[in-house]
Amino acid sequence: MPGEKGVPCTRMRVNCLMAPPGIPDYYGRRRTVDAGPVEILGRAWSGNAPIQRVEFAVDGIWEDAVLDAPLGTHAWRRWNARWNASRGAHELRCRATDETGAVQPLEPEWDVTGFGNNASQRVDVSVR
Repeated sequence: MPGEKGVPCTRMRVNCLMAPPGIPDYYGRRRTVDAGPVEILGRAWSGNAPIQRVEFAVDGIWEDAVLDAPLGTHAWRRWNARWNASRGAHELRCRATDETGAVQPLEPEWDVTGFGNNASQRVDVSVR
């Protein structure tokens, strides 16, 4: 089956990304936000089936994000999550699941070209 280890995939794998919150530190790639409520926005997509679920994590604790209504079978699907940012260093992540049950992996899966990387996005954030 396409997408399985060692089998070429000709469709886009399930994926999602967030718009990183706050102010970027270009050298360390860490973001800085103020303590308090933060809205996280993102998009999810899959070449095999509509997006069924998006999860958002703070420091490894996963919760369901809110999905907007689908715009089409293979259209990007908007999502959002609320984060009550507390002072300190945090890791934010997001991952999507499509209607076939395919889940975005936490670590990149190897493929010969490298174009199929759909690992969960990770963003380091400092809250002041």
